[in-house]
Amino acid sequence: MRHVYLFLLATGIVLPYTFFGPWFLENGLNVRLFLVELFSTRIGGGFGMDVFVSITVLMVFAWAEIRRLNIGRGWLILAAVFVGANAVGVSCGFPLFLYLRQRHIDDL
Repeated sequence: MRHVYLFLLATGIVLPYTFFGPWFLENGLNVRLFLVELFSTRIGGGFGMDVFVSITVLMVFAWAEIRRLNIGRGWLILAAVFVGANAVGVSCGFPLFLYLRQRHIDDL
């Protein structure tokens, strides 16, 4: 399964950036403009809020599992989610967490 999670991690980086990449090339890392455009419609706002809730759920779950299983390198999940939060936070952080968790379980 961990190979599937690695594939999903790559997919979770590549697919969002096919949409966000051109925007970032045009506007740079303008977080304020990104959020203004994200929440400029009810549909976009709904997706934006969905991502913020998903980030929160992922962080709570990952933190609990990292502590419960004593998984090393848990900080990578936090970094993946928050460094990539403008574009690939959950789609990168969640498969990374699942990969690290599965690798840890497989090694037991």
